Amino acid sequence: MIPRFGTDGWRGRAYDELTVDFVRLLGEVSATVLGGDTFLVGRDTRASGADLEQAFADGLARQDVRAKSLHVTPTPAVAWLSAADGIAAAMISASHNPYYDNGIKLFAPGGAKLSDVTQNRIQAELDRRGATPAPAAAATIIDCRDELARYRRAVIDSLEGRDLRGLRLVIDCANGSNYEIAPAVLAAVGAEVEVIHDAPDGHNINDHCGSTHPEDLQRLVVEHEADIGLAFDGDADRVLAVDHRGQLIDGDHIIAICAIDRHARGALVRNAVAVTVMSNLGFRLSMQARGIEVIETPVGDRYVLEALEREGATFGGEQSGHIIFSDLATTGDGLLTAVQLLDVVSRSGRPLADLSAESMTRLPQVLRNVRVPAPVADLAARIGPAVARIEATLAGRGRVLIRPSGTEPLVRVMVEAPSQHEAAAFAEELAEVVTALATE
Repeated sequence: MIPRFGTDGWRGRAYDELTVDFVRLLGEVSATVLGGDTFLVGRDTRASGADLEQAFADGLARQDVRAKSLHVTPTPAVAWLSAADGIAAAMISASHNPYYDNGIKLFAPGGAKLSDVTQNRIQAELDRRGATPAPAAAATIIDCRDELARYRRAVIDSLEGRDLRGLRLVIDCANGSNYEIAPAVLAAVGAEVEVIHDAPDGHNINDHCGSTHPEDLQRLVVEHEADIGLAFDGDADRVLAVDHRGQLIDGDHIIAICAIDRHARGALVRNAVAVTVMSNLGFRLSMQARGIEVIETPVGDRYVLEALEREGATFGGEQSGHIIFSDLATTGDGLLTAVQLLDVVSRSGRPLADLSAESMTRLPQVLRNVRVPAPVADLAARIGPAVARIEATLAGRGRVLIRPSGTEPLVRVMVEAPSQHEAAAFAEELAEVVTALATE
């Protein structure tokens, strides 16, 4: 069985769903479709990463394409160097998933995520070829870790000569790919940095740490009287923040803070920001009050990127912490986002908690994941009457979103309302409707 392209690349259980044979085939097909004589490759800290990197390189070699390896490195570093050097690239990572999963994200020459046309072409070739024999000898992989210095320099230069002196930080590296680069960059720009979850062993990536489990970070920020905490995910393309009180600052608030700052400085291109349908209604109301246009996209940072390019804007992201400064990078970058957020805090001279509170008022939001045995046919039409009735009750004071997951057998039910009680009650009601439809 050939794995299918998901929301962001190919992902599955390492050695089981995402096999060495499949990754070798993907390397060969990627070389054929994306072209060039050199491919840049990076990986996160999963135990399976080195084996899958070698398999991908073996596939590239069948098309006489060389693999240049950055070894353990953040996804945005791979994308940045792909853009800087104009070569295709691959990142071996399952992002925020547990260690036993892995995945492959591809970047076209120039550091951009694949278009629908290109990814469909690759998938069709994978299905057509079906197998690639193991080589008699492993392909040679060129070590290019020293090129990461260029990426680090670019993140530092995004401060335009300013620094972050006076800020005390705790950062959670999720035992992932940012465990060396993030502390080094933040210390280089003058911040006082304490690091946690920076000892990867191949099996502890995202394990009760990082952006999906920020509890340790929240506690330590308060205990150590730090100004701000930062939580990255396993491949470091997303970040969440924690204020000095230990309160989590999600992607919506980070985007709002940076959008308002850029708007005030005349640096918000097209006076617009792109976010997904999951962004809180409170974010939209805040932007509307400030005269900032909100461009809405489907869930997925690739759709945010497409909207920015299409609309001529340069800033946007997701509630999950995938945030894109397309004037500075070609993809979401947790470290770059952290530096930009810290710069706003430093220039303002005010606590992150104050900036967050002023940026937007978050409406209570309840998300229910309803497991379904199979896709529900005509879901939108069949659940439409129930959604319409609840939206009429909310009368513009809330929002309902129903969508099938792109990666799991789930239907996601999201309700925003003036109170937590209302949001929870409406979400439960709609979840029951989805369950009934799924079992008919």
